[in-house]
Amino acid sequence: MSVTNDDHKQSIQYSEERNDHDVPPLDREDLAPAVSVDEARMRLKMDIFLIPLVSLIYLLAFIDRSNIGNAAIAGLLKDLDMHGFDLNISLSIFFISYILFEIPANLLCKWIGPGWFLPAAILGFGVLTICTGLVQSFSALCGVRFVLGIFEAGIMPALVYFLSRWYTHSELTFRVSLFIISASLAGAFGGLLASAILSIPHLGSLHSWRLIFVIEGLASCLLGIVCFFALPDRPETAVWLSLEEKQLAKSRLEAERYTTQESDGEFSWAKVRLGIFNPVVLTTTVIFLLNSITVYGVSFFLPTIVKTIFPDKSVRVQQLLTVPPYFVGAIACALTSFWSWKSQRRGIFMIFCAPLTVVGYVMFLATTNQHVRYGATFLPFLGIFTYGALTNSHVAANVASDTARSAAIAVNVMGCNIGGLVSAWAYVPSDSPNYRIGNGLNLAAQAAMIFIATGLYSWIERDNGRRDREQAVWQEDPDTPNMETLDWKHPNFRWRK
Repeated sequence: MSVTNDDHKQSIQYSEERNDHDVPPLDREDLAPAVSVDEARMRLKMDIFLIPLVSLIYLLAFIDRSNIGNAAIAGLLKDLDMHGFDLNISLSIFFISYILFEIPANLLCKWIGPGWFLPAAILGFGVLTICTGLVQSFSALCGVRFVLGIFEAGIMPALVYFLSRWYTHSELTFRVSLFIISASLAGAFGGLLASAILSIPHLGSLHSWRLIFVIEGLASCLLGIVCFFALPDRPETAVWLSLEEKQLAKSRLEAERYTTQESDGEFSWAKVRLGIFNPVVLTTTVIFLLNSITVYGVSFFLPTIVKTIFPDKSVRVQQLLTVPPYFVGAIACALTSFWSWKSQRRGIFMIFCAPLTVVGYVMFLATTNQHVRYGATFLPFLGIFTYGALTNSHVAANVASDTARSAAIAVNVMGCNIGGLVSAWAYVPSDSPNYRIGNGLNLAAQAAMIFIATGLYSWIERDNGRRDREQAVWQEDPDTPNMETLDWKHPNFRWRK
């Protein structure tokens, strides 16, 4: 059956009043295009054509930014005559440009479309990774890392924004988790790949750590070229969807959102401000910031920590010992995000993913037994990678317009990278081998997340209740700006948990 204007208005009004947990799935009668289409089949096509490619993009992006940790114990520090805080400085330089260009990069993605933005950015960071393997001095390393941060700045928010053009709010968390898992697998794969590359004597004048950067950078360049042809910008441009499936893909997103008047190509600074200065977005960003201190801390320094736990083992064995915790993290991220999808809840999972991480850091700080310490490194991985999916889908669900959603995701990921900048100084050489400062900082950050997430969940319930009570006595004024203009300030808006 076709979608009439009345049907469309009813579905929009319904979406304004509903809570994404308390209502049944969207009515196919309201959403069906001219020809009946199997939504599950259409969603499976999206999963097959999009998720593997998006996951590979994030996998290589995360490897290219974090492989410096593997290179550090493979001769980088010695060859570039780096001492003291030089490694921390090179990490910080990357995050400075990453943070500064986070929001501009995602707004550029919104303007030109992710179908063009992402391939160009991938090609860019691939070239910069190759250049990292060719540097001859510490100053050159810092310069290359700064430019690398510019090209990587928009990758994660652009991927989340890209997927939000295809999937509903309840579907988005699990799909985002599938590419966030790549961050976990990047640590495992990066350790395995570094171990394998180090077994190669040399390629021409390139050897050891230089090969790590060059080979991984070449893979990213190849992926960027492929994405120019394989990555569709939005459902309407996907050659593998039928016309009816394209109509359904668009209709089901419109029925869920508060506003359908804005096209994907429109832009407004007023909507950008509403996306940034949103209380749920800002609070969620703080949670993601604190969690990212831990994520980037283990990504950059796990090889160093493992080296202090098992100093007598060879470099290749130390690299391999960094792999198992990441596999645990990948499984935990997938399972938690799947439960979040099925329960259509995010807030409650943001509360309960942190306690085991707290336990892990307490164990590490409380003992010097190497086996207990190595076991303790597994516990943080049970929760930390899940926050990438939970927080990004949470901010995407709690804005009304497409522009506000783009800005909200960018702010959230900018918070993530501020956490990364902090993590660059969490583990300093003078704190070795116990790293009480770094591990204590992560313990405090994860504990704070529990309280903040609990407070946010409670505030959403209270504020939705206040809005319900006010709307019961509110007389609609024809001069009141619409949802398109007011976004989360509109009386009909309700926060999603």
